[in-house]
Amino acid sequence: MTQASSDPGSRPLPGPLPRPGHRDAADILARLTLAEKIAMLHQHQPAVPRLGLAAFTTGCEALHGVGWIGRATVFPQAVGLGATWDRELLRRVGQAVSSEVRAFRQDTAKAMAKNEVAEKFPMVSLNVWAPVVNLLRDPRWGRNEEGYSEDPYATGEMAIAYCRGLRGDDPRVWRTAPLLKHFLAYNAETDRDIASATVPERVLHEYELPAFRRPIEDGAVAGVMPGYNLVNGIPNHVHPLIGSALRAWDAELAVCSDAQAPSNLVEREKYFDTHVESHAAALLAGIDSFTDNSQDSAPTIERFTEAFTRGLVSEADIDAAVGRVLLMRQRTGEFDPEGDPYAGIRAEVIASAEHAALALEAARAGVVLLRNEGGAPPLAEFSGAIAVVGHLGSRVLTDWYSGTLPYAVSIAEGLGAAAAVDGSDTVLLRSAGGEGGEFGPFKHVDWGTSVQCPQAVHTFQSVDSGLYLTVGDDSVVDAAAATPDGWVVRELFELEHVAGGVAVRSNATGRYVRVGADGVLIADSDTPEEIFTLQVLTSGLDEAARAAASAERVVLVVGNDPHINGRETIDRDSLALPPHQEALLAAVHAANPATTLVIVSSYPYAIDTQIPTILWTSHAGQELGTAIADILTGAHNPSARLPQTWYASADGLPDPYDYDIIGSEWTYQYSRRDHLWAFGHGLSYTDFEYSDLTLTRSDSDSDSDSDSTLTATLEVTNTGTRDGAEIVQLYTRSLDGDRRPLRKLAAFTKLHLPAGESQTVTFDVPLTELAFWDEAAQHFAIDKGRYEVLVGASSQDIRTRQEFSA
Repeated sequence: MTQASSDPGSRPLPGPLPRPGHRDAADILARLTLAEKIAMLHQHQPAVPRLGLAAFTTGCEALHGVGWIGRATVFPQAVGLGATWDRELLRRVGQAVSSEVRAFRQDTAKAMAKNEVAEKFPMVSLNVWAPVVNLLRDPRWGRNEEGYSEDPYATGEMAIAYCRGLRGDDPRVWRTAPLLKHFLAYNAETDRDIASATVPERVLHEYELPAFRRPIEDGAVAGVMPGYNLVNGIPNHVHPLIGSALRAWDAELAVCSDAQAPSNLVEREKYFDTHVESHAAALLAGIDSFTDNSQDSAPTIERFTEAFTRGLVSEADIDAAVGRVLLMRQRTGEFDPEGDPYAGIRAEVIASAEHAALALEAARAGVVLLRNEGGAPPLAEFSGAIAVVGHLGSRVLTDWYSGTLPYAVSIAEGLGAAAAVDGSDTVLLRSAGGEGGEFGPFKHVDWGTSVQCPQAVHTFQSVDSGLYLTVGDDSVVDAAAATPDGWVVRELFELEHVAGGVAVRSNATGRYVRVGADGVLIADSDTPEEIFTLQVLTSGLDEAARAAASAERVVLVVGNDPHINGRETIDRDSLALPPHQEALLAAVHAANPATTLVIVSSYPYAIDTQIPTILWTSHAGQELGTAIADILTGAHNPSARLPQTWYASADGLPDPYDYDIIGSEWTYQYSRRDHLWAFGHGLSYTDFEYSDLTLTRSDSDSDSDSDSTLTATLEVTNTGTRDGAEIVQLYTRSLDGDRRPLRKLAAFTKLHLPAGESQTVTFDVPLTELAFWDEAAQHFAIDKGRYEVLVGASSQDIRTRQEFSA
């Protein structure tokens, strides 16, 4: 490598820009000094006043609404959006989210006034860090809520739709610049920044890479973020696949590091001896923007200045990285504001009535009817007493990447329930010594365990105020939190059973709770010096059973809190409900067989119950309760389909870091395990018939199968008495090939059909969808032999099939 000077601060300043109007990234790059360019390698790029260049920050969270800034429309979690299987709906959600991002960016004073925030939040950037395209291979993954599907084709299609909405339709200016997360094979939180995923070559090319490739090649993706983990022993932030795969698909992609990941190369992964070497290697591998040390760019600048001086990187290397981020900024119209068609978006769009209606549409579209033995809506034309039971029945929860709810409709509110019973015990917390006093009453919930929390975690919600016990920065424990929340959830406590009672330990700080001299609870002890007893004032199970027995119909709501025992940094240790919820399910169903079960969760559960009607929804945002009520009463006919397999048990599931979906039989493509509900499963209140499947093949002038297309045509008829929507799914499988998928999704569409009507469905499937990775030849190949096209309502509910040869 060569450079003109070893001191980046000594370079002469280029001249001023020749014109005040339109500027492009290349022109700006040419006028930056080397020192200015090095400063721009950090996430928080400084302003360059002499060039009229504003400060810039990569990254605004926009996974299912604008996150971390304040009040904004909250759409269903990404896994719930994936359950819609509705490309156009996701495009419109992306359009709404990006419009709200624009409003926060461009109409900051009014937008922040609504949130009672005086200054602009530092993460208001038109570079949005969404969507997540990591595949939902393992349902125990803590971040399951963030992905769309266990299938790479479905994930890619949902990501394309959402990215197109985020990007906008203007051919020149992007409404926002989407970034895909997290490259590559990232599907476990345990030791995520030091663990290596072992990914066989076929799995890499057939399963992991396609979820990124499809949306990148579609052209609506501006960037990619690598994951914290290593793949086959190499950290993702220096992985050669950044260059050989990502940049092969789009040479202009801006690659932004994950938070603190550049420093992790030395401090956690020990992959390099020094930060100078690690930062240089990451830059050469293809990282363009370094999200490191929060807003403090000084360490990044120092490391790259030394790396340049030592010849580890050249000015051309720096130019390439800075140029790609400047190009991303240019695409959003920053350098030509008069030509920006989105410049007029204002704060009125944030949490607008139009977006609220879209949030309701998305929430309805994501509700999966898992079981319905009666066929009809369970609460259709029912006007009697309904009891809603369960801690989640009267709450609407957000997750780590949500915005602040502008309003919330709980399931109890949506149904206008005559009774809403929490189902948890009401307790007093007493000092066992008898002199420390008593605290409460509280609603006590045992949330069970996780990989990171092998001791069960508990919450205590004040009956009087509705607020949760939390540990303050001063170690005082008080009922002061609206809900469990935060990167470190300070509302969780562990109960260690000892002689005479329990020792109470803060899960967040690791300190034990005692009663202070002034009679308040303090979590500041290294040992369990104070013993407490839990006096049960009211049994939650008994209360729930009484409410169920006295009601004509019961809606039992179970599931998770997205901040507890399954979230970023925390993996689940099983697929089971917490023990208290299992007991609640049994007690309520025994008290009233006319019970409908609603699962509100970020991931699948292994549930053993004979309840005749079961629904699943993700944490679906502000309109959760309205959506569930509309489904249960039949005001809306469900159409959602599961985006991942619901296994009957976690027993026998491979290790979370075993990414070999072929050899270890992960996902619907290879799994022969018992499952509760298959990938793609979901019921309707009407019936659909599939018929007249025909296949035709069109070949190009070349002899290659890779240029050929298989066209499948069939009729789908709504044979029921209700209007409805059907997700028609086309799978392929090899009848002769060895170690090929049991079936593989190759196409799908959503049909809206009035009762009694039919529609012709046509799928054009490139024969490349049949290809496998030939490890010897190092390219994709198509087996010669017999194949089968299978079309149906799920990966297991196949209605029609036909054989063909390739």
